Amino acid sequence: MFYFMLLILIIVLYLYGTRTFGYWRKRGVKNDPPMCYIGNNLRQFLQKSSITMLATETYRRYPEERVVGFFRSTMPELIIRDPEIAKRILTRDFQHFYAKGFNTHKIVKEPLMKNLFCADGDLWKILRKGFSPCFSSGKIKAMFSIITERAEVLQLQAEEVAKLEFYDIRELMASFTTDFIGVCGFGINIDCTNNENSEFRKLGKRIFHRSYRDAIAAAAKYMFPDLFQNVYFLSNEIEQSMNYLVKTIFTNRKYKPSGQNDFVDFLLELKQKGKLTAESLEYKDKNGLPKMVELELDDILMIAQIFVFFGAGFETSSVAASYTLHQLAFNMDYQKKVQAEIDIILPKYNNKITYDAINEMTTLEKAFHEAMRMYPPVGFLMRKCTSPTYTIPEIGVTINEGVTVIIPVQAFHMDERYFNEPDKFNPDRFQSISDFKSNVFLPFGSGPRTCIAARLGKVLVMAGIVAILQKFTVEPCTLSKPNPEPQPMATVSENFVDGLPLKLKKRIYEF
Repeated sequence: MFYFMLLILIIVLYLYGTRTFGYWRKRGVKNDPPMCYIGNNLRQFLQKSSITMLATETYRRYPEERVVGFFRSTMPELIIRDPEIAKRILTRDFQHFYAKGFNTHKIVKEPLMKNLFCADGDLWKILRKGFSPCFSSGKIKAMFSIITERAEVLQLQAEEVAKLEFYDIRELMASFTTDFIGVCGFGINIDCTNNENSEFRKLGKRIFHRSYRDAIAAAAKYMFPDLFQNVYFLSNEIEQSMNYLVKTIFTNRKYKPSGQNDFVDFLLELKQKGKLTAESLEYKDKNGLPKMVELELDDILMIAQIFVFFGAGFETSSVAASYTLHQLAFNMDYQKKVQAEIDIILPKYNNKITYDAINEMTTLEKAFHEAMRMYPPVGFLMRKCTSPTYTIPEIGVTINEGVTVIIPVQAFHMDERYFNEPDKFNPDRFQSISDFKSNVFLPFGSGPRTCIAARLGKVLVMAGIVAILQKFTVEPCTLSKPNPEPQPMATVSENFVDGLPLKLKKRIYEF
């Protein structure tokens, strides 16, 4: 009897762990054979592959398909290979895909995930409307003096780095972007550039480091979302550090704007104005029109927004800046063009790295966009179906509410059908701003959920690059690799195994 009951239990567990695996077959969509409970996600659960890497590999295995099925544990997902379908999901049919899909449970959301990047539905809509003014061109120009100051500090640190045989340029640029976020976001001069052991820098590294605890927690939440609904993706130490940091700042400012015009002040000003309102994405009145919904900013919500401003702000910008410098080191002819442009433009601004100077640098802008094409800091986009059913017109495939679609940005960017010789660094492929807006060039996303801080991130990255190339030349060192190895333990933002070691050489021409 014992063995019979054990056999029954094994069969029940197996059936439960494979219950969804016919989902794509019934819809005529091809997919790799999934494993019980694991799906197609074994390598990510074992920290052998990032989401971007898995999506890109799947994309390349099915060159003739417009979509490919995937199972993250037992959850069916759809990888989009067709740019027109991707555009439809991101823009035209956004009302069916307004959720990001990072939350595995419908009701229970961990506090730090209630941020603008991860939030879904009306929470996202209200936050987006409230925070958009913070990232306007006028606001960015007003805060650019902070970037100028931090760029000058970066140059001083680069003087010391130039004395070394090599240095991880990724670490140098991460210190620069973290410094900026500290001042711009918190009104704190944390000086990470001269202190690699800064608590801010440690926190930044931890946010995007996927530990074994994080991998186990993620696997458990995907396999058994209801059972592990109260287990957090983000470790307790991250939440405690953010809560302590932000509440200390709030207390010091007595929960009132301080006049420093940083992101904390912006949040406190927004809170003083009262409840935030927006037209609902989720609820309609009897006439079929969107209802008005409102939200009051509390400590939890404000801490969550500061968390994503801090984490995403320093990480994605530092990856973009360092990888651009890495490519310029291996493409010296183009680096010289960028330096020539810097030498012409900066003297017009008293050799200061200003907002207007950066916006004149079209040669550098092309290099930046080409680096973002080759290695986008966020290499995939996620959207979750929010309608009971949705049929993709181009292929007649119907999916259900809760199914996540993956748009493999990195795979699009490196597909020779869309970019000639995609492995080659060729900034001149971007001849005009219209070239940056194709269906397959998506470093900042597209549609209503495009990156709200894209303009700020771009000028921050370009300013950091100018700070280096104004006084130094970047060259490969003995440890440099033309094609650096992607970090398989990366989470949302991509990174590199062993960093990006380069050699800085002082330029002969002095300003």
